[in-house]
Amino acid sequence: MISLDGVMQAPGGPEEDTSGNFRYGGWTAPFGDEISGKALQKQMQPADYLLGRKTFDIWAPYWPYHADFWPAINDGTKYVLSNTMERSDWKNTTFVKSLADIKKVKDSAGPDLQVWGSSKLVQLLLEHDLVDELWLKIYPVTLGEGKKLFDNGAIAAAFTLTESVVTTQGVIIANYTRAGKLNTGTIEI
Repeated sequence: MISLDGVMQAPGGPEEDTSGNFRYGGWTAPFGDEISGKALQKQMQPADYLLGRKTFDIWAPYWPYHADFWPAINDGTKYVLSNTMERSDWKNTTFVKSLADIKKVKDSAGPDLQVWGSSKLVQLLLEHDLVDELWLKIYPVTLGEGKKLFDNGAIAAAFTLTESVVTTQGVIIANYTRAGKLNTGTIEI
């Protein structure tokens, strides 16, 4: 979930992530409709999850008690990138310490590995060419501040649009898969 100006911080509620004195938590709430609900259900199918520590800190006290909305989140393995945490009471949680650990998980057999939230982790993965697919929900708002999806460090890369829909509220839901190196050229007029 990102705004037109690339902010991804605290889409779900005012108290979700107030770091940096972020004031606009819950900015996606007014845009729900049947189309976005169906897209969300599709993305919430069983998978394993790679989370940054801050996102994990937000999710761990919440999702174990809300499985009725997202049953797969408790069954999938949660791989959490953290140098400080080593254990959690949330079932199926494993802590990884490095980019090398993430590569091992990514290259192993198993379910799809999804990243939700985790802005710094997504930036690290983009910087090291470890993103195979992007599911973007682009909301028709600008926020002017907050954590951004594409901050410093992303490599130049090409993606192909594989699926898209626009909701009745103007949210663009687009799925992109990695398509090799970036090609450049000159526009002829």
